[in-house]
Amino acid sequence: MDQNELKKAVAKAAADYVNQRLDDHTVIGVGTGSTANYFIDYLAEFGDDIRATVASSEETARRLKAHNIEVMDLNAAPEVTIYVDGADEANKYLHLIKGGGGALTREKIIAAVAKEFVCIADGSKLVDVLGTFPLPVEVIPMARSHVGRQIVKLGGDPVYREGFVTDNGNIIIDIHHMDIMEPRKLEEQLNQITGVVTNGLFAVRPADKLILGTKEGIRTLTAN
Repeated sequence: MDQNELKKAVAKAAADYVNQRLDDHTVIGVGTGSTANYFIDYLAEFGDDIRATVASSEETARRLKAHNIEVMDLNAAPEVTIYVDGADEANKYLHLIKGGGGALTREKIIAAVAKEFVCIADGSKLVDVLGTFPLPVEVIPMARSHVGRQIVKLGGDPVYREGFVTDNGNIIIDIHHMDIMEPRKLEEQLNQITGVVTNGLFAVRPADKLILGTKEGIRTLTAN
């Protein structure tokens, strides 16, 4: 199986997991990215049974609506029952790096309010130490240089993501060449830098379940 086939397999497993838990009160949070897109396509198979969804990006909202799946504003949702999204990297503690697609802030907001956070990824995303994938940081534009200097002090190599603007109207700085030995500590340190909206570490609020698509089949890890 190639990587796309693994993504499809894990997206189907996640859709089946969600379908088994649907009731009249279920609101599904839906993430952003290629694996999440496959998940949306599988949701469409039982879309008539879905009360509503909350989207982590404008692109995700468009894709859901194209399948005639209702999308509601998070502020109007009574609760988010389950949130399903991909990851750029994950470790065995279900700490994640997310934000390769630039939707990290809205993803982090939905993860924070969701009763259950299910991460879906192909097996290559599971690593021993986070940081090989550049860590995204969403930044208020006028603070770009200041935030970059503070990242250097923390030992990272900040690279401005040229030509990219988030759905919130901000910019992204990607941190390269940093082995993240203490994800929760670094997440908190980065969020304390003035001008940072948030960063792509999901360690303060990790995933509850990690569903991996591997060549040997579906593998599921749960938080300890």
